[in-house]
Amino acid sequence: MKDKKELLEAYDEELLKEKNLSFKTLIIVYLSVFLALAIFLPNIYIKNEIYYISRDIGELYDQHELLNEENKNLKLQIELIRFKNQVLDTLAID
Repeated sequence: MKDKKELLEAYDEELLKEKNLSFKTLIIVYLSVFLALAIFLPNIYIKNEIYYISRDIGELYDQHELLNEENKNLKLQIELIRFKNQVLDTLAID
């Protein structure tokens, strides 16, 4: 009975002890976190930059297409003006 009581007291004392990390474990954890950040942060940064650059490229491509359509429209208007001018010139000469 005495052994059982001593064993239970030792168990209770063990439960009440504070459990802290050793210095070695703490250094390993910090190095692991630093290594993970060193690996993943540049990757995240590069993907973020690629996203913003591709978004800018998309906007520039849309503007390019818009300007091409406007250029076609202006060429058509110039052609119509030239045609009117030639018709009026031929009528004025007569």
